[in-house]
Amino acid sequence: MGKPTAAAASSVVDVEIPHLIRTYKCGRIRRLNLSKLVPPAIDPRTGVASEDVVVNRVTGLSARLYRPPAAVLSTRQLPLLVYFHGGGFCSGSAFNSTYHSYLNSLVSETGIQAVSVDYRLAPESPLPAAYDDSWEALCWAIGSRLGREVFLAGDSAGANIAHEMGVRLGREGREVEGMALVHPFFWGRESIGRESEERKGVLFQARDACELWRLVCPKAVDGLDSPWLNPLVEGGSGLAGLGCRRLIVCVAGMDILWDRGRAYYEKLVASGWPGEAELFESDGVDHGFHLFQRRSVQAANLMRRS
Repeated sequence: MGKPTAAAASSVVDVEIPHLIRTYKCGRIRRLNLSKLVPPAIDPRTGVASEDVVVNRVTGLSARLYRPPAAVLSTRQLPLLVYFHGGGFCSGSAFNSTYHSYLNSLVSETGIQAVSVDYRLAPESPLPAAYDDSWEALCWAIGSRLGREVFLAGDSAGANIAHEMGVRLGREGREVEGMALVHPFFWGRESIGRESEERKGVLFQARDACELWRLVCPKAVDGLDSPWLNPLVEGGSGLAGLGCRRLIVCVAGMDILWDRGRAYYEKLVASGWPGEAELFESDGVDHGFHLFQRRSVQAANLMRRS
């Protein structure tokens, strides 16, 4: 048999995470189910104005700033939400149509300002690049005094990032007003609850979580029990120092990550952390449903509570 052609070699899949990313042996990377990038604008439906800002020209770190009509027409400072998008650390963007539309609605609904962080993605920039970018953007937002109160939020990997930001704030003796972790991407070496079950018709399976972490953080010393992925390791002792006053954990009933979200909340409450914690569950829906079923009653309830 002859040697495989270059075209054949380039089609050999190395890692595939459904709905997120496919990498090939040749080094090629394909991100799956991408929504298109959209420019900042004044949204005709909500009147929310957005603009892009460069935080670090060397690394390319940037963010999209959203202001409701009240902020555009007044000099009065409003609360500020710093938002971290999901996508398994390897996909998604603050500038794609999914998150642009979601942040427009969120700002319109709440009347606050928001900064949506466009951090570097793995595998080209493995962790801790996303954490470091997000920390730099958060410090920039706080230092720029864009809002009188600061809140953090994120979904999936973005919720994981928000937690890490809370950890870093706590280490420095600083805190924000509140945090919302929506369907947070936490995992661990030992399965808990329903994690080991293979279930049809759901977005995320246990094997996907394991493969994803190996892809985005290949040098994690503790593997699946890295504190970045498993904040419950060693009994969740680090939770007691989170740098925020209030925190809500949102879980979805059909999500493979449901058990981790609940366990995080329970460990946080038991840790001695002095803040106010809440658990909010959406029944009968899957991971990230609120981004794609925006007109549903459950999505509206989630937005109001988080």
